[in-house]
Amino acid sequence: MRLLLIDDDTELCSLLAEFLKGEGFTVEAAHDGLRGLDLALHGSFALVILDVMLPGLDGFEILRRLRKESRIPVLMLTARAEDVDRIIGLELGADDYLPKPFNPRELVARVRAILRRYEPRTSTGTRMEVNSVALDPATRQVTVEGKAVELTTFEFDILEQLMRAAGRVLSRDDLMENLYGRKSTPYDRSVDMHISHIRRKLETRGPFIKTIRGVGYQFLREPADGVEE
Repeated sequence: MRLLLIDDDTELCSLLAEFLKGEGFTVEAAHDGLRGLDLALHGSFALVILDVMLPGLDGFEILRRLRKESRIPVLMLTARAEDVDRIIGLELGADDYLPKPFNPRELVARVRAILRRYEPRTSTGTRMEVNSVALDPATRQVTVEGKAVELTTFEFDILEQLMRAAGRVLSRDDLMENLYGRKSTPYDRSVDMHISHIRRKLETRGPFIKTIRGVGYQFLREPADGVEE
């Protein structure tokens, strides 16, 4: 399985390529933004590992341009102290992020967790409709009052979990474990940002997902006038 690593730290790239090779991956590296974007768009890669700070184009601009043409999974590498980098990356369509410095084993675990979400699979789940939202696991299609809504792989999986538990509250830990295979942390905004994207796409017709502060999220069984953000 081929991975694309876009990072201007050549020493880090060499070390990661060697480590990932031992885990069954092959890695091609690009050390500037323009070259990285070109490879991401035209190469045949299973996933992109993308640093924020790059010469030429920074990681955010690469991701912004990439998402206009491709749904390839992206794992962002961010500065540990810069929470805003993580939020921006998720807003632009990153699947997950990993703050530097990091343990290579955690990188591998996160890469594999992302790739599992993108594996083709035959769903045995049945089509469901709750509160005017219809979701079909077999075709991975979502409609709101008959109008199609385009969701990413992660967004679809989160929505499916929420709808199957409609009326009950799912904690962030539940969602994180199902999506990423890890517990959430107080500063981990991955699930929150994906749910924010789902809300924007669904809720032109009304609120569907309620935030239960300090607990998690609930998909509403019935229409509601407002929803706590």
